[in-house]
Amino acid sequence: MPNRKDLKHSINTICSDVFAECVAVSLYHGKANEDNVEALLKSIIHTREDFISRISHPELGMKKKEYYDHLAASFTEHISEIIDQIANLSE
Repeated sequence: MPNRKDLKHSINTICSDVFAECVAVSLYHGKANEDNVEALLKSIIHTREDFISRISHPELGMKKKEYYDHLAASFTEHISEIIDQIANLSE
């Protein structure tokens, strides 16, 4: 299991890349609705803040490995949904 510092770094890197992709899609595909783009950008920022804080404050009573495995799966699910929404912007 990676340490918390590595998990935070991974979350920051992934969110940064997804944020940049969303900005690129909004700039290069003129059809994107600005309200939808703004909502997606806010969602990415909120997701990042939420998961970083959850790393720092694990739930009591859960085994650490189980907690962090669940956290990673949940993060992957959220990011996948955001990526799907970004893909729909360009259509």
